[in-house]
Amino acid sequence: MVKRRGGGEEGGVLRVAGLGELPFVRSARRRRLVLTARPFAGVRVAAPLAVCRDEVADFVGRRAAWVDGQRQRLALLEAKALALCSKLGPVDGQAARRLLPARLRELAARHGFQVGRVTVRNQRCRWGSCSARNDISLNAKLLLLPDELRDFVLLHELVHTRVKNHGPAFWAELLAVLPEARLLHQRMQDYGPLLLVPPSLAAGA
Repeated sequence: MVKRRGGGEEGGVLRVAGLGELPFVRSARRRRLVLTARPFAGVRVAAPLAVCRDEVADFVGRRAAWVDGQRQRLALLEAKALALCSKLGPVDGQAARRLLPARLRELAARHGFQVGRVTVRNQRCRWGSCSARNDISLNAKLLLLPDELRDFVLLHELVHTRVKNHGPAFWAELLAVLPEARLLHQRMQDYGPLLLVPPSLAAGA
């Protein structure tokens, strides 16, 4: 069954021979058929409202090898992400909201950065962000990182209060306050899979 959502969008499940069920979305804004693959969301098919379900199923069926390959790739990514999250422990949201802003402001005071509002959220695409007004948003999963990597991310965002890109000026500023920044940046790749874990799973991993 396909249910109507806001903004002229319909969502449901599409059954395709040999592939089983796939999440299925149709939107008035969409102009072509698209397959996407995201960890913990699976392979999804999106289509314009005018395209009938049989045509969508045929489109997906002709790409069965791609769908199977993506499902295998996602399964490996998800397993790695969950294993890492389980090893490091569950995310304590209350502790993150208490400790991360305090540490950020401590580092800001030490190095002379001016910070706006600080928020802590469960994000799935980045460790942190800095707005044009120097408001900083931090990922609660930072609490799972080793202290030196957590501070690297916090200082990274603090430098963005002065330099809004990742060009030479940004790295010069970051290296001035954290000489080992490039090495720590490389080490962060080992923890990237944590970002994939949905908040509900991270809290109970």
